[in-house]
Amino acid sequence: MDPKDIQDLRKEFEDLNLKNFAGDPALCPDGQCDADEETDLKDYPSYTEALYAKLIAPHVSGIYISRWDIKDIALAAGDSMAIHPRKRMFELLMKYATSRENMQAVLDALENHMEEKIAIYQELMTAFPTSAEVFQPKIDKARRTMKLFPQILEEYFPEA
Repeated sequence: MDPKDIQDLRKEFEDLNLKNFAGDPALCPDGQCDADEETDLKDYPSYTEALYAKLIAPHVSGIYISRWDIKDIALAAGDSMAIHPRKRMFELLMKYATSRENMQAVLDALENHMEEKIAIYQELMTAFPTSAEVFQPKIDKARRTMKLFPQILEEYFPEA
């Protein structure tokens, strides 16, 4: 292989890295490159859709919520449910949260769950400092997601 070809390939690779991972992201497989924009809950027809869009996709919320997690969250909020597909379980959880009090209990349980996951991420970052570049964006997303909870409560369950 000609050295000029190798130099061209190296230059192309460096340009690709700069383009995709340094400020002008073209590829963001886990959504870490998303701008920190304010979420408008009016874009969603219901609190179920809003929470599903903001929580279930880990690339949005920073936290993966499994079926067992949903079951534990429901139990902590005062509801009991069987294992179903995740979307169905989340819908059932939201059917439980039809009053301001129940929704507050669900949001509190979700926040506690997310704080437990954040603690695990922080423990891993302490034990393995180079992992911070992986876990810190997830922690930041989780904190942004939790900041939505009061907004969701006010938007869908205004005080009388």
